[in-house]
This record gives sequence, structure tokens and C-alpha cells, in this order.
Amino acid sequence: MNSAIIGLGGIVWLYLAYRFYGRFIERRLMEPDDSAPTPAHRLNDGVDYYPAKPLVLFGHHFSSIAGAGPIVGPVIAAAAFGYGLSLLWILLGVIVVGAVHDYTALLVSVRHDGLSIPEITKKLVGPRARLLFQVFVWLTLVFVVAVFAIAAAKSFVADPRIVIPAFGLIPLAMVFGVLVNRLRMPLPLATIAALVVLAALLWAGNAYPVELPFPASTARQVWIGLIMLYGFCAAVLPVWLLLQPRDYIAYWLLAFGMVAGFFGLFVTHLPLKAPFLTGFTSKTQGPLWPMLFILIACGAVSGFHSLVASGTTAKQLDRESHARFVGFGGMVTEGALALLALLAVTAGLAYHTGESSLPALPSFLEKGGGGPIGAFSTGFGTFTEPFLGAFGALFGMTMLNAFVLTTLDTSVRLGRFITVELVGPRVPLLRNRFVATALVASCAFALAATGSEGSLWPMFGAANQLVAALTMIVVSAYLVRRGKPTIYTLVPALFMLLTTCGALVYKGYAYLALGSPNYLLAVAAAVLLVLGIYVGFSGVSVIRNRAAHGTSSASQAGVSRP
Repeated sequence: MNSAIIGLGGIVWLYLAYRFYGRFIERRLMEPDDSAPTPAHRLNDGVDYYPAKPLVLFGHHFSSIAGAGPIVGPVIAAAAFGYGLSLLWILLGVIVVGAVHDYTALLVSVRHDGLSIPEITKKLVGPRARLLFQVFVWLTLVFVVAVFAIAAAKSFVADPRIVIPAFGLIPLAMVFGVLVNRLRMPLPLATIAALVVLAALLWAGNAYPVELPFPASTARQVWIGLIMLYGFCAAVLPVWLLLQPRDYIAYWLLAFGMVAGFFGLFVTHLPLKAPFLTGFTSKTQGPLWPMLFILIACGAVSGFHSLVASGTTAKQLDRESHARFVGFGGMVTEGALALLALLAVTAGLAYHTGESSLPALPSFLEKGGGGPIGAFSTGFGTFTEPFLGAFGALFGMTMLNAFVLTTLDTSVRLGRFITVELVGPRVPLLRNRFVATALVASCAFALAATGSEGSLWPMFGAANQLVAALTMIVVSAYLVRRGKPTIYTLVPALFMLLTTCGALVYKGYAYLALGSPNYLLAVAAAVLLVLGIYVGFSGVSVIRNRAAHGTSSASQAGVSRP
């Protein structure tokens, strides 16, 4: 099978789905109303609530949600199960589940003063479900910050050439923020200037790699500390000054990388070397269901996206009609990234050792083999070699590092929001944005410094998908109160809830069946399972009761419209 044909067909499918299904969901479920001022205007505080231009907000949102997940997941799934069902899940899941999840979560938050989905759960489902949801989300965000900090630190140690572009982007973003938001420089002119400086940073990084004068383990800890310091600053400074412009500029780097990747795909039109399906069970990952749908998370559906949509994006949305472009469109674009990652390792790499002159995909996933990130960078370099030469693999690594850091800084800010919502008026000290941010960053640093995140990583996919399922149940509760159909959100929610519970049962049993049982992971799986079942059934019960009583009045929906 020619990879260029699949790539072109996938892009056309995603575009048509965005244009037609996205508009259908917009009109059928949410009915955006631009006459209603958004929280970005009504609650504008110049720090968190601040209206953004649609393209700027799209860049921030996409850069925040597109971490390493849409790359790592497809790589592991392709090695475990082949490309066929992985491709189908990406192309179908991203539309009927992921994009609907992101778009509806964004607008539900906008209509509740930009509050997070866990906080909205209190109004739509109940206070106990809200408390459990918030605690779980807070712990998940600390974990996300820790593992992404380690991923970024490892990339700095592995390839010192990306240090200057990564850290040089911080002052560049602040200057950009001042020029656009305070001095009112036209956005196109400021964008061109920023991209010229970014190109210079890439050149400088390649010419002057930065290596710390420490052993690799010590250097990693130093980088983690610096990354956490950056995360703290990005979380407490006004959103227009650092977080939003950095994500926007990084988006152009990511966009160029995706364009270069697909262009290289069409130039080389390499055949797929991985099998369509290797079997219904993988020795390394377990049964195809539920594990395939857990491995490919961010490229098809991700609960973390609802935290971004209802955490930072909802506070910056200028008009409700922009939500489809930002939320639905952002998820569709991430599906395109997952498609590129899948093709990069199934066509840009060999599948079996000795199959061709290309390195083999499974060899990257062996111990010391470079992992999924190395596999993607090498496959990306194969696609782009005709016009980027040896620089292609380096650009792929730089692009991925930008994904990681833009997700990390947003995660720290989200952790601050959840902390404030969780403690309420009971602990005034933790309502201070500096103290709340320091708590999140210090806990994440402690987790990252111990290295314990490695043993918890297998649970991340299940936790992430569980948040997605619960978010769509909360959205369904909102829809039923407005008299809107819930089939487009509730059916995907129940599928993801069932899949996640199946994965937790399988992983929990697998941890106990090891020669040396891992009781920590088994208990973590059990806790997540209980949480998902309780919040899920609570939400479904509320939906059924309200549907039976016909509570369709918009006034009962808790919609904070002026």
C-alpha cells in the first residue's frame, strides 16, 4: 500500500469531516450565540481571562493539546498491532469522539464562566462526583507535568542542539506578546518577524549545542529544575505575555513540520512496510481491545484536551462561533499529526530487521533502542531527506520538543486552576496564584526527581481516556438539561468508559500476575476503576432522571449567559 495515497485520503477525510460533521454538531447541539459576551470579555482580568484572536487562540490550543501523545501512541500501536486498525481508530475516533469531546467541552465551559469541567460537574452531576473528579484530575496534571518535564530534559541531554531554540523561544514570545497586545503591531507583521527570529534560533542551536558540564543523570536533574522554573513563570504571568504567544509561535514550527512531513510523504511515496494486522493479541501490550484504544489516546480522543479547553482556552475565546475552529479544528489537526506519525514509522522505517536498508520499527522499542520518539524522528527524517537532508531528523526532534514544552506550561497553569477550585474559600493561602502554582510545580518536581514516573506511565493512557469518558458524560448532562440530543456524546462516552474499565481490569490483573507483583500499579488501577464507575454511573443516572422528567428549559441548564 502506497503511504502517499493513505496520507492524501486521510487529509481529505479529516477536512470534509471538519467542514460537514463539525458544522452539524455545532448547529445540532451547541448553537453558538455571538450576541452573548464570553467570559474573556465579561471577566477580563488581564491575567487569565483575556480575549484572543482566533488564529492566536488556535495556535495556543493546538500547541497545548498536541504533546508527545499523538506521536508516541501510534508508534507503539503500530509495532504491537500493525497499521490497519490503528489507522481506522485515528480517522474515525478523532471525528466521532475526540473532536466532539473537545468542542463541546470548550463551549460548556464558556457558558459556565470558563470553569473547568470537574468544577462544572458539581452543578450538572453532583458535589461528590465533582470532588472525586477534581482530586483525580489534580493528581493527573501533576503526573503530566512530571513526565513531560522528564521527556524534555532527556531530549536536551540527548540532543543539545535543541536547547537554544527551546529556551530562546521564551523571551521571543514575551516580546511578541508586548508588540501584539500592548503596542498593537499587526499580527501578520509580528508573526513574520517572530518566524525569522525562530529560524535564527534553530541555526544557532545547530551551530552552538549547549551541553551541561555534568554526568547525564545530573544534567537531567538540572534541566528538570529549569523546566519547572519556566513552568512556574508561564503559569503566573499574564496569559497574553508568555503562554499564549509562546504557544502561538511554536504552533508555526509545528505546522511547518507537519507540512514538511506530508510533503515528504508525497515526494517519496514509500510503501507501507508494517502488516495491516499482526493479530488480536500483542505479547507486549495485551489484547487489541481494549489496549489499542488506550495506546492511541491523544491522536483520537484525550481527556487532557477537555482540561485545556475548559482551563485556558475557554477564558480566551472571543466569540462562541470561534469554538468550532479552535476546538473541533484543533482536534482534527491533531488527528492529522497522529496520521503522520503512524505513516512515518510504518513507511519511513522497516518493520522486520534486515527487511531493507532502513532501521526496523521494533528495534526502536527495545531497551536502549531510542523509543517511540527516536522512531518518529528517524522516520520523519526518511520522508524529508530529499529536501531537508540530514537536518530532517533534527527538525523532527525539535518539533517534538516544542510539543512537549507547550503542553507542560499549560498543564502547570491548569494545575493552578484546579487547586483554587478544589480548595475553594477553605484555604485562602492556596487561592493565591503564586502559592497554588508553587504547590503544583514542587509536587511535579518531586515526582520527576525520584524517577518513579516510569513505573506509573502505563496507567497514563487509561487515566487520560477515563477523563475523556467522564467529560462527555458531564457534557451529556448539560445537553439533556437544554433539551438537546445526547446520542452524539453519550454513546462515545459509554464506549470509552467501558473500554477504560476493561483496560484497568486487564492491567490490574497483569500487574498482580507478574513474577514480582506490582501492588502499587494494581492499587492505582483499582482506584481509577472505582472512580470511573462511580462518576460514570452518577452522571448516567442524572441524565436518565432528567430525560424522564423532560427538563429541557435553558433556564435550568445553569448557563451563565448575561
